[in-house]
Amino acid sequence: MKAVVYDALGSVIFSEIETPRPAPGEVLIRVAASGVCHTDIDVLHGRYGTPDFPLVPGHEYAGVVEELGEGVSEFAVGDRVVVDPNLSCGHCRACRKGLANLCETLGAYGVSTNGGFAEYSAVKAENLVAIGDMPFNMAALAEPMGCVLNGVEAIGTEGVENALVVGAGPIGLLMAMALKTRGVEEIGLVDLAPHRLELAESFGFTPYAPGSAEIAALEHSVDLCVDATGVPAVAATLPGYTANGGKVLYFGVCPPDARIEISPFEVFRRQLTIAGAHSLNHNIADAIAALNATGPSVTRLVSHELPLEEIPKVLLKQGPEGTLKVQAR
Repeated sequence: MKAVVYDALGSVIFSEIETPRPAPGEVLIRVAASGVCHTDIDVLHGRYGTPDFPLVPGHEYAGVVEELGEGVSEFAVGDRVVVDPNLSCGHCRACRKGLANLCETLGAYGVSTNGGFAEYSAVKAENLVAIGDMPFNMAALAEPMGCVLNGVEAIGTEGVENALVVGAGPIGLLMAMALKTRGVEEIGLVDLAPHRLELAESFGFTPYAPGSAEIAALEHSVDLCVDATGVPAVAATLPGYTANGGKVLYFGVCPPDARIEISPFEVFRRQLTIAGAHSLNHNIADAIAALNATGPSVTRLVSHELPLEEIPKVLLKQGPEGTLKVQAR
């Protein structure tokens, strides 16, 4: 089969490799849509997880069941499914507490074992969720939607009347959509790119340009501020927009060695809640429900659907300009 392969640290090729066969408890799926995430780039350069090269990347993918491994009865050939990529041990302290996303030995399809940038993928049946007639490009957004829902659950929305998401890329827009499904009606998005702000506004969110008088006027007035940029200088500004008694969620992936300055006195005196959230927590079914609640227009986040052979250029940051979510088809 054809596949994108990380053959060495920092090296990605388009290659022909052996089609996998499903082991007992596994299902072979024909991949129909597979999304590019910045984590894929971090894996390529050894900045995330402990990948064992060669590796087929890709952890945001959906497809059709082609073959069942021994013992699999919950799916049938022809079923349309999406992959929950995380592989947790089930018995470490985090797993026992229901925090499988923080498993001590956490792995994932596309990170620690072959994933979705290939024609076929062998996946544990327990890591598949049926999608019915949902379009594949929509279903492939379930993994990032699961991640943002995990963030929403981590910080909570009780008492949140308004929110500000900094960063209007795919994750920031999905975060805003997830908050809307949880009852937050007044949501603003901040971004440097006018076309991203236009897209945010088309979804009913309020656009804000950095440095504008409008964004300055939000000082100490937002119940929930979310960083979806991963830029430390941006992350440092969030408490300034947060209302007394409000919440701050650090969701963007800042460099591991980055540091920002936060006043403990301000956190104490203004009773701020600060949280972080990592990955998704076996909540793909909830993500599918949130995508359905948002509607088919969510696929407007997919700016480019490219042939599999063009994905290596995207992973090497040599792909099209002005992308949002890129998917292989």
